[in-house]
Amino acid sequence: MNTKHYDVILAPVITEKATYASENGQVIFKVAKTATKPEIKKAVETLFSVKVKAVNTLVNKGKTKRFRGIKGRQSDVKKAVVTLEEGHSIDVTTGL
Repeated sequence: MNTKHYDVILAPVITEKATYASENGQVIFKVAKTATKPEIKKAVETLFSVKVKAVNTLVNKGKTKRFRGIKGRQSDVKKAVVTLEEGHSIDVTTGL
């Protein structure tokens, strides 16, 4: 295993929406902002020993929030929706 793959994939996204997507063979990960789709595909295939059908990415822009009158900014987050081939699955609740 290459440690570079752990730099590409940061964490799984565990939300209600991600749980519904997992029923359709999709898994959602937080990824590095500089990660490309081929890098994400290779990292998922090597770390989890599965075949990836497609990778879609999106960037959630950080919001400006206030806490006790002090302005702060949430950081931008890049996510990858990874669609797996038929018969393959990843259980993100167990960890690596």
